[in-house]
Amino acid sequence: MTEPILRCLVEPAATGERNGPLIVLGPSLGTTTALWDDTVGALSAQHRVLRFDLPGHGISQAATEPFTVAELAASVVAAVDAAGGGPFHYAGISLGGAIGLELALRYPDRVLSLAVICSGAKIGTADGWLERAAQIRASGTPAQVRGSSERWFAPGFLDRNPSAGSRALEILMEVDDESYALACEALAGFDVTDAVRGIRSRTLCVAGENDAPTPPALLAELADAIPGARQVTIPGVAHLPAYERPDEVAALLLEHIGGTDPRTAADTYAAGMVVRRAVLGDAHVDAATAAITPETADFQDFITRYAWGEIWTRPGLDRRTRSFLTIASLVTGGHEQELAMHVRAALTNGLTRAEISEAILHTAIYAGVPAANSALGIARDTFARLDAAG
Repeated sequence: MTEPILRCLVEPAATGERNGPLIVLGPSLGTTTALWDDTVGALSAQHRVLRFDLPGHGISQAATEPFTVAELAASVVAAVDAAGGGPFHYAGISLGGAIGLELALRYPDRVLSLAVICSGAKIGTADGWLERAAQIRASGTPAQVRGSSERWFAPGFLDRNPSAGSRALEILMEVDDESYALACEALAGFDVTDAVRGIRSRTLCVAGENDAPTPPALLAELADAIPGARQVTIPGVAHLPAYERPDEVAALLLEHIGGTDPRTAADTYAAGMVVRRAVLGDAHVDAATAAITPETADFQDFITRYAWGEIWTRPGLDRRTRSFLTIASLVTGGHEQELAMHVRAALTNGLTRAEISEAILHTAIYAGVPAANSALGIARDTFARLDAAG
């Protein structure tokens, strides 16, 4: 298996901000960056937008060796790093959505938010994908035009917008046959059904009302499995809503990335509990929950919804950075009872012991040496207890 090199297009933010927030857009099998042409204008008003092509599609070189969906995800991270790096928002359709799930699972600190569009934790059957790969090798991508036109577009779209539909199908015929077949084989081996329960990125699952390959029920099932995710169905579209309803897709993505938050208090509590468990550990949260009394119940609800469900789930900072800030704030405020808990949490979030010590040393200059001295003692004791525990 190999990690393909994916080539991309980068649209700067209309604001001119060179280091502004980044949106990465992933295509469906058989499509190119052109799939997103009519959404980029709205998305790039405030964001940089990176679109990539799959192997043998558009501007990406053809593949000659097998690859997995996870390796495509690694290639996306490499493309982002080549464009400046850092965390990003991600949206992908079909195979692009599958790549997004792998990104959220394997690079959780990079994915600020995730939109999975007309996709799933498992798409179709392995036998079906292997059969299609064999068909492509025998007859080429032009043989897929009729089937793709039926899967991709809702009834009547090609009559209403023949130019968009014909261009999409022309692009399909230009895709490298072997690269398409290898992508089919990657989808044959893709199944993260059990793993998606571990996704911690804020997630939106979007279905097309008339989508047969990945129907709304599949997206609803995915949203149920991912903690805190929500599901939306776009009426009157099939498998490629970015072609059929680009304005609606762009609006959904902008709302999800940073506009209004449609989550209920229960949604926020559920998302907060997921993050709280991920950062502090099940044992700590279970103990805190077991200790709830009528007098403390409202406070526990408050910190779960607002601290963990509102602040820790915001896309602007990754969890490593939030741990740095939390440690510095606790040292500054002299909140030693909370510090040991957040030293452990910082280790969970990927900080090293040396980085934690460095954060406390840095805080000494601005918060005072006595506070930092006490904090280093707490960190030392916490490290010692963790070592003794195994």
